[in-house]
Amino acid sequence: MIDYSNFFDHIKQTKLSTHLDSMRTFIDAAFTNNDIVKWKNAIDSFPKISPSVIDLNNSVIQIGSKNDCSDAERAELKNQLMKLPPWRKGPYNFFGNFIDTEWRSDWKWDRIKDHIAPLKNRNVLDVGCGNGYHSFRVLGEGAKSVIGIDPFLLSIFQFEAVKNFVDEKPIWILPHKMEEFPQSTHYFDTILSMGVLYHRRSPFDHLIELRDSLRNGGELVLETLVIDGKLGEVLVPEKRYAKMRNVWFIPSTLTLELWISKIGFKNIRLVDVTKTTYDEQRKTDWMTYESLSDFLDTHNPDLTIEGYPAPKRAVFIAEI
Repeated sequence: MIDYSNFFDHIKQTKLSTHLDSMRTFIDAAFTNNDIVKWKNAIDSFPKISPSVIDLNNSVIQIGSKNDCSDAERAELKNQLMKLPPWRKGPYNFFGNFIDTEWRSDWKWDRIKDHIAPLKNRNVLDVGCGNGYHSFRVLGEGAKSVIGIDPFLLSIFQFEAVKNFVDEKPIWILPHKMEEFPQSTHYFDTILSMGVLYHRRSPFDHLIELRDSLRNGGELVLETLVIDGKLGEVLVPEKRYAKMRNVWFIPSTLTLELWISKIGFKNIRLVDVTKTTYDEQRKTDWMTYESLSDFLDTHNPDLTIEGYPAPKRAVFIAEI
């Protein structure tokens, strides 16, 4: 349903080439969701418009200008884009159609951009990338190649909606979880793992997978939920956390730094800790399901609906 031939041609020339057959088999088997035809038809129904501008370096990723199309074409494009909900990561602007996503992902980017190594000519892996907002920002910084991985097929089709207008740039999203992706490649210069660690039953396994995917001297950008607390303190939610079923461990920043160090990373820096606000994560016309305001205690927004500390996120940067 999605043409990965350019991706396969790309990895033939890299250290990932030994995994070509297994990746091809995995990708072919992944696209079985009943909604795939509907999502692909939406993209195939886009008006044939050529963008006069593609700006991947702006807070709002800009695809084309309002002047590139007629009002009727713009309305039809919006109609098709709205067949790919919910839009969680962004924001984007398609020819004057502003996609106000659930997350202000540009705020998260702003927290890391001045702390990471320059991305020009680097091979980058974006783990749990969603629809690829941060992957596109990485590409805008001059990365040599960007591979995003995310198991949710809708996210991949949202990415394809953007790439439909971005031509054959070296950026792809694969339908993988990190534990399903080729292991111990020691290939990537930079890896982003943002909003993934707390979903893993074994955070140490995730950190090992990230470590062994980096080349010597490579850089990890790790963003995850944290709690206030001392060294060794970790929150293990009994059932759900902020209505999420699959949250396993939320450490203090001191504990997480120890975990990162224990796995063998060095030059570890805590560059940001930010409490998630209603301005950063909220319902919009493009994401009409429950969001942060539904996940917190209505009488005390410092607590989740289950009574745990409200979401707070930290960013660590480390090298191997």
